Amino acid sequence: SYGKNLEEPMTFAKLLQEVEAIDGLRRIRFMTSHPKDLSDELIEVMKNSDKICHHLHLPLQSGSSRILKAMNRRYTKEQYLELVEKIRAAVPDISLTTDIIVGFPGETEEDFSETMDVVRRVRFDSAFTFIYSRRTGTPAAAMEDQIPEDVVKNRFDRLLSEVQAVSAEVCGRDVHTVKSVLVEELDDHVEGFVTGRLDNNTIVHFKGDRSLIGKIVDVYLDESKGFYYMGTMK
Repeated sequence: SYGKNLEEPMTFAKLLQEVEAIDGLRRIRFMTSHPKDLSDELIEVMKNSDKICHHLHLPLQSGSSRILKAMNRRYTKEQYLELVEKIRAAVPDISLTTDIIVGFPGETEEDFSETMDVVRRVRFDSAFTFIYSRRTGTPAAAMEDQIPEDVVKNRFDRLLSEVQAVSAEVCGRDVHTVKSVLVEELDDHVEGFVTGRLDNNTIVHFKGDRSLIGKIVDVYLDESKGFYYMGTMK
């Protein structure tokens, strides 16, 4: 949707190409793409870029095409899975994260099973999981078939357990390798350590000081903690 209202229309993919041409810029990260906006052009730009990070936040919300239609998301489960297949074919080491809502009005156990199926098939690096909250004035608030709280809680717990199990496996794939890390800040929890991110957005903690902030350094990933690494600067 980006750029359609500009005097000279420009796609988001074209914008990224313009940004990549900036001298001295080593990493480009954009956090979220609505599935309907993940164009073939954008995928091709990501594939050919030396600077765009191999991380994409692609909100799912639900794995049920019926619920997605009720949410007015304008894509189906099948279309979402096709997008994932397409982006992984172009960028094999892409890190995918997502958003998932449980308990949207009318969600059946079958609908929830469709969501779990997508989680197992896509194997997201991580997922932000939410319980649907009824908000006055929204179309969803007026819908019938609001889901009982105990049912929603049960589904949420099952989803969270699955997401965490998959994430623990996926996020440890780079252990015992050397990777480039962009140092962002001093570690909040361990004195004498800094915190940075891999190209795929995974957090890394290692010994260092304030002078490293803003720099990209090589770090050996000693240990995977499930959602982050402990490392040693080379």
